[in-house]
Amino acid sequence: MTKHRIYTMSFASVYPHYITKAEKKGRTKTEVDEIIRWLTGYSQEEFEAQLENKTDFETFFAEAPQLNPSRALIKGVICGVRVEDIEEPLMQVIRYMDKLIDELAKGKAMEKILRK
Repeated sequence: MTKHRIYTMSFASVYPHYITKAEKKGRTKTEVDEIIRWLTGYSQEEFEAQLENKTDFETFFAEAPQLNPSRALIKGVICGVRVEDIEEPLMQVIRYMDKLIDELAKGKAMEKILRK
């Protein structure tokens, strides 16, 4: 079975789109970074190193220090699919991130986005 195309894409190539989506709705790059660090456990320095290395999505999440256990609380639909129903673990965590960025762009409070 061939890998989904997103797995081999550089995270750094998609990251600017996350920022643009957030900034169009009055949110900030700092908030986007906080969400990504919350989900993955990367420090800001580790995260920036991953961007600089143009790490692909598969490696980005495989090397994540600690995927947040609260990610299981993320529910809803992204791209017409319920994130909680996605069976492939890597695709699910990618969609979790999409969902969190979506919530940020829709104006949701950071405390709620980060499931506090």
